[in-house]
Amino acid sequence: MNGDLTRTFETPDGTVRWDVSGEGDPVVLLHGTPFSSRIWREIAPALAQDHRVYLFDLLGFGRSEQREGQDLRLAAHTRVFTGLLDHWGLESPRVIAHDIGGAVALRALLLEGARYADLTLVDAVGCGDWGTGLFRLVRENAHLFEQLPVYAHEALAESHLRFASHSGYRPDVLAAHLDPWRGEEGRAAYYRQYGQLEQAATDEFQHLLGSVPVPTRIIWGRQDGFLPPPFAEQLHALIPHSELHWVEGAGHAIQEDAPAPLLALLTREFPARA
Repeated sequence: MNGDLTRTFETPDGTVRWDVSGEGDPVVLLHGTPFSSRIWREIAPALAQDHRVYLFDLLGFGRSEQREGQDLRLAAHTRVFTGLLDHWGLESPRVIAHDIGGAVALRALLLEGARYADLTLVDAVGCGDWGTGLFRLVRENAHLFEQLPVYAHEALAESHLRFASHSGYRPDVLAAHLDPWRGEEGRAAYYRQYGQLEQAATDEFQHLLGSVPVPTRIIWGRQDGFLPPPFAEQLHALIPHSELHWVEGAGHAIQEDAPAPLLALLTREFPARA
């Protein structure tokens, strides 16, 4: 899997880019914001040794299409995700989801009838008042932030990315994460997606978390500043049969801070359910 996302899936709001690699039981990886599928670049090739791994960029992110007028609400991302599952012919894949990818995976499972073999939520949006801090400020004032000069916007986006990591990024890695948000088009896309993320999208399924029907693993960076540990504890309490695993020395971008411990947890077998 070279990271180019060579395949496409057409939606009413634009082209989604995706790719697949490996053989075995299917695994689907979902990313969050402000990242893209590049966040899985250390993890996907390792999983592809024993699984058929599907990667894609959410519409409006990464290498998928970015344009004015796109519906980038979580409900819309969920419709695209379920459409991809159907396009891929996957009936019960393993699903691993990060950040808002977690909300997409949970909406698909609890509200849209998707089926999974199991679900892993990695520092994932799934419950509580998750739209806080800079995220809330940007969401509520996107029309003002999108008027920032490009240099000021890029400085803000870079700072936000840096805050997601506890240990920091290599310069080339940081540049790759920032690249989709550069320039005037990137600036518009950045605030377009943040402006459409709504707390109501998770409130709609939070009361159903106790009925998650598949084995569920929650993995969390102990130093996550975006979604601090109480979010993990609340999600664990609301999904009664779930496992909760902490990764020390890792922030929200756990794939960057601790890829080896994360991979060890991702490849651990789920215990048999009674």
